[in-house]
Parts: sequence; structure tokens; C-alpha cells
Amino acid sequence: MIDKARLGLPEFARGSVWLVGAGPGDPGLLSALALCALEEADSIVFDALVDARILALARPGAFLDYAGKRGGRPSANQPDISARLVSLAREGRRVLRLKGGDPCVFGRGGEEALALAAAGVPFRIVPGITAGIGGLSYAGIPLTHRDTNSAVTFLSGHNSSGEVPDRLDWQAIARGAPVLVLYMALKHLERIAARLIAGGRSPQEPAAIVSKATTPQQRVVVSTLGELGRVAAGIDPPAVTVIGEVVRFRAALDWLTAPAGTPP
Repeated sequence: MIDKARLGLPEFARGSVWLVGAGPGDPGLLSALALCALEEADSIVFDALVDARILALARPGAFLDYAGKRGGRPSANQPDISARLVSLAREGRRVLRLKGGDPCVFGRGGEEALALAAAGVPFRIVPGITAGIGGLSYAGIPLTHRDTNSAVTFLSGHNSSGEVPDRLDWQAIARGAPVLVLYMALKHLERIAARLIAGGRSPQEPAAIVSKATTPQQRVVVSTLGELGRVAAGIDPPAVTVIGEVVRFRAALDWLTAPAGTPP
């Protein structure tokens, strides 16, 4: 049990909603606030990407309410999910909205917070470790390094209709940050890579795809920008893609799969 008084943690009041990031998968990456919420919530509205080991930490008797959204599959729509959070809170419940990664990094947490604010429902946003940071660390790929980059760009691989984002200036992105991190991009990697190459990036630039990051099923495929579309065909979602020279550090920093007791 979390010692709330010792840590100075806030009360999880009835009739309120906590929008909590569960991280990319490994339960060890949960924050103290996330654990506190799991221990106290009456209702937990959770996404498809929340690891089952994390849900197992819920207090006995908590109602688990699945609200997962996966591309190409039937799923709850966003207005219905937001309305459900409002309704549960108005019943006097402590409502935990549990999301994979960080709720406000391509997680629609902002939309849900705005709906709660409009309805007058008290809420708290609890950040989580996003896959573009935690997943790369577990793959042995530092997001930044003084020898390679001092800027990073995070991108969604699809827009609200499921297609490649058409409002982005792909040439500017290609010329911008030395490191690009793409979420939810597996289906469109070939087209995205082509746009980046057309914008001036080298097809030989190192790239990597991290599938099911920080879980026991994690898989890392190292490739090049020009080959991303081909290698993506055999990879299962969820996955995060990184493009840039930092990928080369994985050869020395793959701590997760290095033999125990030996340097990576």
C-alpha cells in the first residue's frame, strides 16, 4: 500500500476523475500517484494498451470498464467515453481513467479533460511515461545524445481518419529535428519514409521499430529509413518508430537482452 501521508499525495475524492498514464507496459514504471489511484478507484475505465499486470493491481471490488480503441476494430467512440466518465463521477464514484503511456501524448487525455471541465467534474491529470521515451530506453536507444542531437520531434503516424497526416509539412519535418519518433505509424511507414526521403533525409539513415515496448514480448527491429516499410510488415502493434543517428547506440546499450552479469 502507498503511504499517502508520508509522500504528501492528494486525496482521490469521490465524484472526481483522475486521468492517469499507465506507462508503456512494465508495471515498475507506474508513478506513486498511479498506484494510489489503482488502490482507491471505484471504477477504472481503461484502454486497450493497459497491461493486464497493471489492472491486477486494482483494489478488490473495483469495477473494470473496458474502453479500448484499436485501429480497424470496433471500439467505443470518444464522445461516449467522455460521457461515461462524467456519468460515473456524478454517481459519486472515484473514477480512474487509465491510459497506456501518457494521457496527453497522442492519448486524447486533453479531449477528456475538456469534457470533464465543461461538465464541472473535478479532475486531475497524472502523467505517465510515454512509449517514445520509455520504449526507446528499454530498447537501448537514448532519445538524445550530445554527439547526435539536441532536438526531437514526436509525430502521430495517422490522423483522425486513419490516414497519413496530410496537414503536416513533411519537408519541414524532414529538415527539422535530427531524431523523429513516430507513434501508431506501422501501417503507413512506407509512405511516411518516402515523404521524409523526398524531403531530404537519407534512405540509409538508421531507424528502429520497438514493438510491445517494456513488456516481456518486446521486439526491436533495427533497419534504415528506406527499408522501414518492408520490415514493418512482420511487426505486431503497438509499436513506436525512431529515426536518427541515436539508433546506432543500441549496439552498445542493449541492456535488456544482454547476458546477466556482462556489459551490453
